Amino acid sequence: MISAVLTSLLGVALGMRHALEPDHLAAVSTLATEQKTPRAAMTLGALWGFGHSLSLLVVGGTLALLETQMPLRMSLGFELIVAIMIVGLGLRALVKAWTEGLKGVSFAHSHHSGTHVHAAPAEHVHVNRLTLSTRPLLIGIVHGLAGSGAITAMVISHLNSGAERLGYIALFGGGSVVGMALLTGVVGLSLSKFVKAPKVAATLLAVAGVISLLVGVAWGVQALDQLLA
Repeated sequence: MISAVLTSLLGVALGMRHALEPDHLAAVSTLATEQKTPRAAMTLGALWGFGHSLSLLVVGGTLALLETQMPLRMSLGFELIVAIMIVGLGLRALVKAWTEGLKGVSFAHSHHSGTHVHAAPAEHVHVNRLTLSTRPLLIGIVHGLAGSGAITAMVISHLNSGAERLGYIALFGGGSVVGMALLTGVVGLSLSKFVKAPKVAATLLAVAGVISLLVGVAWGVQALDQLLA
């Protein structure tokens, strides 16, 4: 009983720590910097964590139940895809900071009172009455694919039954949801006073873009080097 509790706590704690890894921070920071409120930033982080956990549970859980591991080249391929995605997010942030950061994005919107112009909404999909931002969700899913191999190897070597492995992966994923939500919420709270000033918001977005670009390039070079080797 005590062992099960400790394993559960360890899974949650490692999941929260996992949210602080450089590639995760780089990917989400470019999106979190664009949010206007701490609540929006926290929601973004939670959606990233949910997508990440979904991949881990489906892919990592399947591998764990089959007691097999993801082929090394496939795992490195996912790592390279993540690196390319991080570079893309960095470039997007830099372009956005240059072209739209000083004045913001606007679009014409019509309803009962006529046509007016206001800030453009973030890309989203509708699920019944729930609205989910697609970008952080998809980023989280791709990140989860890249991390499935490592967590599967860990749970197979330390846990015996399929139920224990699935439970640990689920708790690990839950920890990453909480960790990323708290992290982006803190970032959003810190930046909320500054993003209202267009020049400051553009500068912060550019800084996040540069960091994301550097991390993505470094991550990609490492993954490509191992693939070629």
